Amino acid sequence: MAAITRFSALSSPISPPPPSLPATPLLSSPPCLSRFPNVSLSFTSRRSRTPMLPACCSFREGDKAVEEARSDGDDESRETLMLSVSPLPLLLVASLPGAATVRSVIGPFVEIVKSLNLPDWLVHWGHPGNMAVVLFAMGGYGTYLGFRIRYSDDIEEKAKAKDLHPKLLAGMFFFFSLGATGGITSLLTSDKPIFESPHAVTGFIGLALLTIQTVLPTLFKDKPELRGVHGILGSGIMALFLVHSAFGLQLGLSY
Repeated sequence: MAAITRFSALSSPISPPPPSLPATPLLSSPPCLSRFPNVSLSFTSRRSRTPMLPACCSFREGDKAVEEARSDGDDESRETLMLSVSPLPLLLVASLPGAATVRSVIGPFVEIVKSLNLPDWLVHWGHPGNMAVVLFAMGGYGTYLGFRIRYSDDIEEKAKAKDLHPKLLAGMFFFFSLGATGGITSLLTSDKPIFESPHAVTGFIGLALLTIQTVLPTLFKDKPELRGVHGILGSGIMALFLVHSAFGLQLGLSY
């Protein structure tokens, strides 16, 4: 009986072995990043949990492949997170008025200036001359008083400097803001672009830094260490406005 059973087993057709699975894990294929980072992140993490292993690998090889798949999945997840971009800065930039809006707002005033038939040299160089006076007279002397407040040993001199320093720099901020309108008017009367020059860009950056500089003294009482930041930032702003004036001179000589 045993011989018959053995003979039947030998005589039975041998079925072909099942096709083996591909020898590479599922995560070895290049990731397909979708248009939306959040969808791509969830899809990547779901696939990284179920890696496919070769059908003919040993147990140790399977464990090694699982560990490699998990590490690859973690790396892919981190890379997907790095591709995420917050839209808030773009919305902030989009909310700022463009050149067309400024032209439409200041347009009536520009027509009034044109109707006055002022000398060309006054319209062209009036803004640079006024801003140079503000920069060197109010800004320069105000900066000097700021250093006297910090380093002077004379109590009376320090008291006068503390009284005059904020007034001068507040006036500088006011006249610079008002002077920006004059500069835009000067460019529009000559039919020139208003926001494309380095002079305009450095002017906007300087006004933004002056706003921060104005807020800092209100925090000195709780954070005295900000006095050093205030001095360094003020010196940097003055250097920036010197560069701004150089760009303005270059712009004025270009047309």
